[in-house]
Amino acid sequence: MKYLPIKNDVFTNNRINFVSRIKGCSLAIFHANDEFPRNGDQVFLFKQNADFFYLTGIDQEQSILILFPDCPNPLYKEVLFLRQTNEHIAIWEGHKYTKEEARAASGIENIYWLSEFDAILHTIINYAENIYINTNENDRYSHIVPYRDIRMFEALRAKYPLHHYERSAPILRDLRAVKSPIEIELTKKACAITRDAFVRVLKFVKPGVAEYEIEAEITHEFLRQRATGNAYSPIIASGKNAIVLHYTDNNQLCKDGDVILFDFAAEYANYNADMSRSIPVNGRFTKRQRDVYDAVLRVMRSATKLIVAGAVWNEYHEEVGKIMTGELIGLGLLDKNDVAKQDPKMPLYKKYFMHGTSHHLGLDVHDFASRYKSFEVGNILTCEPGIYIPEEGLGIRIENDILITVDGYIDLMADIPVEAEEIEEIMNS
Repeated sequence: MKYLPIKNDVFTNNRINFVSRIKGCSLAIFHANDEFPRNGDQVFLFKQNADFFYLTGIDQEQSILILFPDCPNPLYKEVLFLRQTNEHIAIWEGHKYTKEEARAASGIENIYWLSEFDAILHTIINYAENIYINTNENDRYSHIVPYRDIRMFEALRAKYPLHHYERSAPILRDLRAVKSPIEIELTKKACAITRDAFVRVLKFVKPGVAEYEIEAEITHEFLRQRATGNAYSPIIASGKNAIVLHYTDNNQLCKDGDVILFDFAAEYANYNADMSRSIPVNGRFTKRQRDVYDAVLRVMRSATKLIVAGAVWNEYHEEVGKIMTGELIGLGLLDKNDVAKQDPKMPLYKKYFMHGTSHHLGLDVHDFASRYKSFEVGNILTCEPGIYIPEEGLGIRIENDILITVDGYIDLMADIPVEAEEIEEIMNS
């Protein structure tokens, strides 16, 4: 791992919180992510399962966690299984966790090699009444590939058909949404690295530079500061490319007079930032570009004030829609008389602002959380309004990451340049 070691208290506390919510006499199983084939003899860069990392701090493939707090054998109340290394693996793949290193990273005392998993599981599973299986229940996910947890569930159900099977996901959905102090600090680190990359880009961009050159500058800054890399595929969308919400080709030249929409952020220790900015290629906004930019910025600032504990997801987004509608009328994109007659189920503002304003942020960029639960202290959410005008070849989005606190909120990206004047000043310095 590129990132610095994390105190294992956070993972120990996460396990305590999880087992406090499961039924009595229950055993829970968690897996590391699969390794996915890239071609004939390579796999894609490994990315750890967010739930597994949340409970263990272990950032390695082929690992399994068992939690069985009522196990009659105290050795197996909390067990971590790791892939045992050998000389061949060490030469071809590099270092793997030793048991001592895994204890330090996870706070788990009882660690065994993966080859011992089946035998140990069989000796304890019949003393459990319930088996908790962890599946991907993020409502943005559509199940296609039978991943490791699904395969384990099918094998267990065939072998132990009379146990009661339970879902870990509803528990983790509540737990992961509320960030601990250590998780907040890791997110702040990701935000700080993102800031430095953005300032670097402001000093680099000029007419004729290619989108992929900008992407290279960003990635270089991320890796230079120990980030794992990009939190997601970076969007470097100049001119009309900004109208495509998930544009990632990043293969065009940036032209004088155009605006570039950036959506990029760093991942640090598996925790993600998420930032959007829009800047003029030549260092100066035109009047129209500036008017649209300032309108988006006003919406973002108004929306940020609504991200507080107790806010309800749908009501929040509806209120932001009203704010955006007023700005679109001011820009001449909507007519107030048409707005007065609009179908409330199909508000007119969605022609120019078609995506949501916020999502939860954490170990997943679109983090695992309930959209039906009121916002809570400890939630981190994005705030990312945008205006996209196809007929003008102009797209503006501005996005910061917001931590909900007891007293209101903290903008974790408050130190990242966002005012048009500051952006222009840095670009022309």
